[in-house]
Amino acid sequence: MPPAELLALGELTVRGQVREASNAVLYCTVEYDGHSAPCVYKPVAGERPLWDFPDGTLAQREVAAYEISEATGWGLVPPTVLRDGPYGQGMCQLWIEVEVAPDGADGEGSADGDGEGSGEIGGAELLALVEGDEPGPGWKAIGYAEVGEGRTALLVHADDVRLRRLAVLDAVINNGDRKGGHLLPAAGGRLYAIDHGVTFNADDKLRTLLWGWAGEPLPDDVLEVLRRLADQLADGGALCARLAELITGAEIEALRARVATLLRTGKHPEPSGQWPAIPWPPV
Repeated sequence: MPPAELLALGELTVRGQVREASNAVLYCTVEYDGHSAPCVYKPVAGERPLWDFPDGTLAQREVAAYEISEATGWGLVPPTVLRDGPYGQGMCQLWIEVEVAPDGADGEGSADGDGEGSGEIGGAELLALVEGDEPGPGWKAIGYAEVGEGRTALLVHADDVRLRRLAVLDAVINNGDRKGGHLLPAAGGRLYAIDHGVTFNADDKLRTLLWGWAGEPLPDDVLEVLRRLADQLADGGALCARLAELITGAEIEALRARVATLLRTGKHPEPSGQWPAIPWPPV
């Protein structure tokens, strides 16, 4: 059974709560027709009001992020649906088991585009603090971070093709909170990204750790994906109709404009300088 169908039709049973989250996040199991899976359920009733997002819309934005991820073909967001649950309507998302390479493992991952994850996968870290002013081969600089006793270190992320795709996805959906802890390495070398409640605002809100490619030309394959996405976002299309159930018309227009800007410039966006470009805390 497709995971999205199981999430939409199955019976939700709450097993626990993720207490570190700023909004209500419940760990559940979902069961239907002999199939079961662990999942996350975020009820709208448990959302904390935000001044720059209408109340009760974060769950819809999580689902919209999944729809855009699927439209790109990159599969970076776990299957996510909007449904009723024990505490009312909310977002339900497949739980991703994080797979971290054993210490000293010599896996296939590397910082040049094969490794994935928030810690390690296939033996390759994706985020690190390094001494000096240069990130080193296979790494991209994010900025300086305080490490105690008046010292700073350079925060870097891997020059990884899947992270690069995620940076583009975040620019498209206008992600206001891409932290390191939102990156989940999974079995089979997959990378998933979670926590997309603060996305799709009509105003520019992009805050991310993935600034390493800022101002650089977008790869040809990414431009091709963006061209297809622009076509799918046209009025009358299935994707546009689906998004209209989740976000506002003004937000859809802003989404189209962001895709058009990426295609026009052919480059990764750069920080605007009007607000902090990196979320806090960064992990």
